[in-house]
Amino acid sequence: MRASSSVLELTGIVEVVARNAMDRALRNWSERRYSSRSWFDHVPLDRQGSADLAKARSRAARHGGAETHGRVLAELSFGFWRYLVESRYLTALWTPALHRAFPEGPVDVLTRQRQVRARLQQLHFVRNRAAHHEPIHQRDLRRDHDYAIELLRWVSPIAAEWASATTSLPAVLDARPSP
Repeated sequence: MRASSSVLELTGIVEVVARNAMDRALRNWSERRYSSRSWFDHVPLDRQGSADLAKARSRAARHGGAETHGRVLAELSFGFWRYLVESRYLTALWTPALHRAFPEGPVDVLTRQRQVRARLQQLHFVRNRAAHHEPIHQRDLRRDHDYAIELLRWVSPIAAEWASATTSLPAVLDARPSP
């Protein structure tokens, strides 16, 4: 239970930091390409991505509220952001924009994409297991922690340092009984 809570805490930090960095990269790309900071109307998404974005935009404007950029971002799931770094978006999004969200990652942009994708996949998977109250104690949670901190470092070394000092996952792992 404590490990799951700690995983949710850490992946929540990664989700917000990565989401904001990816949003910034997409806003800059949209401004350069379309003279518009709103990438929502220009981003080339597949059917599922388009449906996810449409649903987020609808939820952001529910109850008669105005659709604001921040509200839409808050309605997009971790899965949405994780799928934006998949190979299907390599030439449409990663190369022109999203690689800039992880400036401290591997120098080679293709290697960076593969490693960001792998880390987000793993973190998304463990986050979902923890969120659905499934057992995660058999996982290598230290590796998951290290992936999260490394991914944060690729976005912002300061965010990684803060998360490292904030997350309870290492202490929870240190306190668990030996097998």
